[in-house]
Parts: sequence; C-alpha cells; structure tokens
Amino acid sequence: MKLLVDTHILLWMTGVSWRLPAKARELIEDIDNKIFFSTISIWEIVIKASLKRFADFEVNPEKLRTNLLANGYEELPLLGKHALAMMELPHIHKDPFDRILVAQSFSEGFSLITADKTIAKYGGPIRLM
Repeated sequence: MKLLVDTHILLWMTGVSWRLPAKARELIEDIDNKIFFSTISIWEIVIKASLKRFADFEVNPEKLRTNLLANGYEELPLLGKHALAMMELPHIHKDPFDRILVAQSFSEGFSLITADKTIAKYGGPIRLM
C-alpha cells in the first residue's frame, strides 16, 4: 500500500516518537507499505519553524529531508494536478497545507495517514490514527 504521511505524523515518526500513534507505527514499519512524505510538509515545516509557531516544528528541515530520503522514504512533489484537485474538495479544513495533502492523496490514490480528526472528515483514502 502507498501511504502519504501528514506533517505531524512525519514529525512524530522522525523525532517525537512517543506521540506517534501505534496504528501509524504499524503501517510505517510494515515492509509491504511504501511511505511517502510530501514536499508540502517540508514547506510547512520551514514556514512554521521560521514563524516559531509550534514546538513540533523546531527541527532542521534540511536535515529532516535528507534523513527521510536516506532511510528509504520517497518524496512526493507538489504538482499542478494536486493544486487543481483542491478545487474539488469541500471546505472542511481551513489549513491550506492539510488541504493540499488531502488533494495529493486523492490524486495519487495514496492513503493519507493522519491524527487530525478534521482531515479524516474527507473520507476516501484518509486513515485516522
């Protein structure tokens, strides 16, 4: 199964592991699953870290990306088709970063794993952890 991890799951799986839900850990560690992170998550981390918005975002984004790639995770770039897919989404979630992740998962047929109950309201390939 192809899994796209949302930004918080990404941060928890690479740093604050005690916050990573057990169901998410199982999916990530399952060798039959292919794990993707989005370019948009790196962008979100850079922006929120520079604004000092959240403690979760106090990471070195460049080192994070390098480590993810070195550990076999694949980066999903942001494409025009992902931006266009956002037009089809109902306005359930206001955060543009999360809306893009949802659009990417729908466009690519990936399951998006998240701990965000609002994101989970989109249904489809969204998996609430």
